[in-house]
Amino acid sequence: MMKVKKLSRNIGLPRIIITLFFLMLCILSIIMELPADRLFTDVLVRVGMNGIMVLAMVPAILCGTGPNFGLPLGIVCGLLGAVLSIELDLTGFSGFFGAIIIAIPIAIIVGWMYGRLQNAVKGSEMMVATYTGFSIVSLMCIVWLIIPLNSDEMVWPIGKGLRVTISLKDRFAKILNDLWDFPLFGLKIPTGLILFFLIMCFVVWLFFRSKLGIAIKASGDNPKFARASGINIDKNRIIGTILSTVLGAIGIIVYAQSYGFIQLYQAPLMMAFPAVAAVLIGGASASKAKVSHVLVGTFLFQGLLTIALPVANSIVKQGQLSEIARMIVQNGIILYALTKVDGGE
Repeated sequence: MMKVKKLSRNIGLPRIIITLFFLMLCILSIIMELPADRLFTDVLVRVGMNGIMVLAMVPAILCGTGPNFGLPLGIVCGLLGAVLSIELDLTGFSGFFGAIIIAIPIAIIVGWMYGRLQNAVKGSEMMVATYTGFSIVSLMCIVWLIIPLNSDEMVWPIGKGLRVTISLKDRFAKILNDLWDFPLFGLKIPTGLILFFLIMCFVVWLFFRSKLGIAIKASGDNPKFARASGINIDKNRIIGTILSTVLGAIGIIVYAQSYGFIQLYQAPLMMAFPAVAAVLIGGASASKAKVSHVLVGTFLFQGLLTIALPVANSIVKQGQLSEIARMIVQNGIILYALTKVDGGE
């Protein structure tokens, strides 16, 4: 019994419950003879395509501003980089890395302004961030309509403005997914996608072991002690917010290449919530986060979403319940995760 209690304390009851639920779904999928190889391939792909947006939560949490509900700011910067890459007629790796190179300076400027806003509303960061994210998406709806781009792949055939969905088929769709992919026990391993995600995780892990990274962590852990030690807390909060915004911009470009499309207008509106839920499920709280929380949380969250829907559709076959089941499962996990925002067990 003592060992069980110690294990529960070390891993955390929420992780144990979510993991058991995930294992139960895996067993059910095998009993119902669902295509396990395809399901677990999808899990790997979804982990790679969503992972960097979850990783964007780490700098925001460690610098003391909490989970970044303003992630749509970084996402629209990434989308802007992607459409400009298409406008410049870049394809393949040039198009993919071109989009990232264009998006990063935009995200740095937006992140700097967002960080100053976060400093002005200390104590209400998460609430203000949520509305900031909603506001930027609405503002960008106007920008996508009036932005002077001329590529036939993006503009409406009649009228002005960019289309809601832009195909990346002839640009950089699945360029990471198909890089060095190989079959393994029936699974298709998206090596390039997973490798890119792990490299980004390593870069963030390494950064927070540098002098600047430790100063940012000190600012978030204990602001009074950090101030007494001569650390500029406001500056470090801005740097953490900039890092989070840049990771959000890179994350949406990776997501888009894997999805095969760029989605504009209202599409980024709710994308912060799954990312926040994933890092919280992984074991993070409003004040503490590690790269390991990102890896565990992204796998559990995306694994649950991927496997729960086919299982639910096999149990309840009436009507078109897939979208309803997806909303129930996704929002249920998000709601559960948000109850753990203070690290509750």
